Amino acid sequence: MKALITTLFVLNSCFYVQAQSDSTVTLSYQEFIEIVKKEHPYTKQADIKIYEGEATLLYAKGAFDPKIYTDISQKYFKENQYYSLINGGLKIPTWFGVELKGGYEQTQGVFLNPENTTPGSGLVHAGISFPVGRGLLIDKRRAELKKARLFQQVSEMEQQLILNELVYRAGTTYWEWFKAYNSLFVYKEGYRLAKERFDAVKLGAAIGDRPAIDTLEAGIQVQNRMLGLQQSEVEFKNATVLLSVYLWAEGVVPLELAAGTVPVSISNTMGLNTNPPPFVQIDSLINTHPELNQSRYVINQLEIDKRLKKNQLLPMLNLKYNPITEYVGGESMANFSINNYTWGLEFQMPLFLRKERGLLKLTDLKIQENNLKLNNKQQVLRYKVIAAWNQWSTTKEQIELYAQTVEDAGNLLEGERQLFNIGESSLFMVNTREVGFIKTQLTFIELLTQNRKAKLTTMYALGRALN
Repeated sequence: MKALITTLFVLNSCFYVQAQSDSTVTLSYQEFIEIVKKEHPYTKQADIKIYEGEATLLYAKGAFDPKIYTDISQKYFKENQYYSLINGGLKIPTWFGVELKGGYEQTQGVFLNPENTTPGSGLVHAGISFPVGRGLLIDKRRAELKKARLFQQVSEMEQQLILNELVYRAGTTYWEWFKAYNSLFVYKEGYRLAKERFDAVKLGAAIGDRPAIDTLEAGIQVQNRMLGLQQSEVEFKNATVLLSVYLWAEGVVPLELAAGTVPVSISNTMGLNTNPPPFVQIDSLINTHPELNQSRYVINQLEIDKRLKKNQLLPMLNLKYNPITEYVGGESMANFSINNYTWGLEFQMPLFLRKERGLLKLTDLKIQENNLKLNNKQQVLRYKVIAAWNQWSTTKEQIELYAQTVEDAGNLLEGERQLFNIGESSLFMVNTREVGFIKTQLTFIELLTQNRKAKLTTMYALGRALN
């Protein structure tokens, strides 16, 4: 294969060596992608998704933060303190739905409500509040925390999807730049050969060695090659400008590709791994696609909502128990007795549960809808992967086949030139062979570009372009 690639540009060797002087710098595909992944604004945007997931998780954890509270209420009228109510303490919610509570209460005043009366030193209380029915196994706080943890994983999937899309677009642009660059070489060499032949034929016609009509034919070839060269130069310039769109510094400063920067050579590109993965591995690879995982996480979040909605069908029954003791001599436990306490019970239950049953049904329908979307998305991704894989596999075989075609076309052109030099062939035949050789080179470059893009498309469809 290396021998065939060497033959591919045997007629371009002088120009190619001159172009690959010390003034050029090769930008490989991997180097370009690493720059894009590190510096592009979309990379910074992808990082924000991770921060959003962390912030959402932090917000959900905040529902379990201990809370200090104070409630002071006083009334003064006509120089009398009607009442002074002071109540403060600490509440600690737990993962199990139980809430721990402790605090201090002191009241005094001329017209104090008797039920609010406390000893002069106040009362210390500590207790517990827990749900017996609704909220025992799951409540809104616990559901939101579980969903926030899933959202953090969803954020990671979103980051991968953004980077996957970015690498795919940037990679496709790189290989188009590679194609334009190498095609420009072919057109430049084709123009140089046509110009040299025109000068030689013109000189031969002047001294009578060649018919004058050959000058006209050679001149037409120069004009045609010039048009092709000009179009190729425009395409290469545009491809270079488009490539610069993906070059940034710190995601805020756009950069331009430095003059003299060139893509990887054809021989090095042929040396890259072009073998597609075994077809039998495709289904297992598709199952790990970030987009599918993201959909699964969304369904898992809906399953948490479903558990919460089911729990809402239970009656609300909350129990509260608070032992109380008088604060004496700096000791809160000096007069502690199990006979001193407050307790409470809270019960509530709708008679028909229509709201709760309706919400549960809606959640079930959302889960069904998202499962259907997931199945459809999986099939669409499978089609895209298989189509790209087929293109990758086919172009690999075409490259191996067409390398021989390029070699044969080059040998045919070289033989026609030798016949022309000894007067046994015509200028028309040499031009025809040369045009054919140029086309085979351009076709080979196109096949090589398609192969690299097909690999990239396959990896993109699998959600693994950034790898």
